[in-house]
Amino acid sequence: MNFPSKLIEDAVTEISRLPGIGKKTALRLALHLLKQNEVVTEALALSLTRMRDEIRYCKHCHNISDQEECSICKSHRRDRAIICVVEDIRDVLAIENTNQYQGLYHVLGGVISPIQGIGPEELKIETLLDRISQGEVSEIILALSATMEGDTTSFYLCKRMKESGVKVSTIARGIPVGGELEFTDEVTLGRSILTRINYAQD
Repeated sequence: MNFPSKLIEDAVTEISRLPGIGKKTALRLALHLLKQNEVVTEALALSLTRMRDEIRYCKHCHNISDQEECSICKSHRRDRAIICVVEDIRDVLAIENTNQYQGLYHVLGGVISPIQGIGPEELKIETLLDRISQGEVSEIILALSATMEGDTTSFYLCKRMKESGVKVSTIARGIPVGGELEFTDEVTLGRSILTRINYAQD
């Protein structure tokens, strides 16, 4: 791709480093910003710089926060006896958007993956065990991806939590709402049958 300006080329190169953005999209975004009032571009640059410099991670659950303690951990409306363990901050956002969960969270920061050189010591596992040892937690919900790495991490966590006596559950895995059986993969369909529940009738 030929650029009329080295400045545009540099901007496109940096923007295209973002996930899911190719060179053409990056060029479109760069040209869009170029057309805007400079106040708009400065506000964008300032917000990104402030995010990078000032964002913090909750001392309890490792969720992103503006302060030492995130709004979820700080809230008195949350059920402090339940902790949902997730891989990533994006998982917290996804679960929160359902408005179905009122407990706390614990962000591991990844999953165990020997291929990528990620072992248990790279994850926020010890702080989870510390939270459990304080005696307030009665249930841990493992909400990790249904992958080999996710299952390995869940298995490891179960072993580490075995002596604590807390109830360990996992999110249900099955057919999505509106999904048709013939288009469902065999692993998901098999797990749906194995983890079947009673059909509630009113």
